[in-house]
Amino acid sequence: MSAVIAWLTTATPASRGQARAGRLYRGTLALLANPLAAIGLVVVAVLLLVALFAPLLAPYPPDAQDLASRLLPPSAEHPFGTDQLGRDILSRVIWGSRITLAIVALAAVTVAPIGLAVGIVAGYRGGWVDRVLMRITDVFMAFPRLVLALALVAALGPGIENAIIAIAATAWPPYARLARAETLTLRRQDFIAAARLQGASHGRILVRHLLPLTVSTILARLTLDLAGMILIAAGLGFLGLGAQPPSPEWGAMVATGREFLTDQWWVATMPGAAIFLVSLAFNLIGDGVRDVLDPRSQGR
Repeated sequence: MSAVIAWLTTATPASRGQARAGRLYRGTLALLANPLAAIGLVVVAVLLLVALFAPLLAPYPPDAQDLASRLLPPSAEHPFGTDQLGRDILSRVIWGSRITLAIVALAAVTVAPIGLAVGIVAGYRGGWVDRVLMRITDVFMAFPRLVLALALVAALGPGIENAIIAIAATAWPPYARLARAETLTLRRQDFIAAARLQGASHGRILVRHLLPLTVSTILARLTLDLAGMILIAAGLGFLGLGAQPPSPEWGAMVATGREFLTDQWWVATMPGAAIFLVSLAFNLIGDGVRDVLDPRSQGR
């Protein structure tokens, strides 16, 4: 282990791979040094473990109904209580973590590449390419994200797959704007001119030179936006446009529990608390990643 750490922290990297690994290692240490970001990482790590081992951790099947045990308050047998059909809420929250993580992960890996590709191409090429791509971006940014997502899901039909498509289709424009701004600055640098003089193609310049330098900014924005994606997914589920019953999706669970909120508060409160906790954790991680990647914060 000490040899690996020494290799990562070498003052003069022997290769590009070692340099990137060293930056990742130092960035991870800086992130862990932030107490709030560390708390967020712990919460997300626990969420990942809960989703991975849901069959082992859930005390009951998520869809098992027991009408004789409906609307029971939290107890040793049912720590989160039961819902109107006698289903164990803890089990449904545990299984629902899989749905939430799947929606967020698939949306994130779709949003960032689309926005990054549109932004660096627009910023690098300029001219009519830039104008066309940015006007398309402006059209998507003109509508509130949740309203546009609702319209898309309503047109496509309810379901997890369509919810992911709606989130991805409405979340990419800020990334395109951010990547374009970075590219407009970078394309005037001397190393880009040197690459052109050496005969590098436009594709090589975009992929080998501009893309790696804009990824860190996009990553910082993405970690901050994950909480918003969770809330949009929960909002779609709350309105019945996301995961469909009997899937244990947190937003849909809050929707079914709102009519019992005054007397059986746990039906809606438990999945709502899960949404709050996970969203807060991703916000804390996003703030930490932003501080690590922000050059103005270095040396403080």
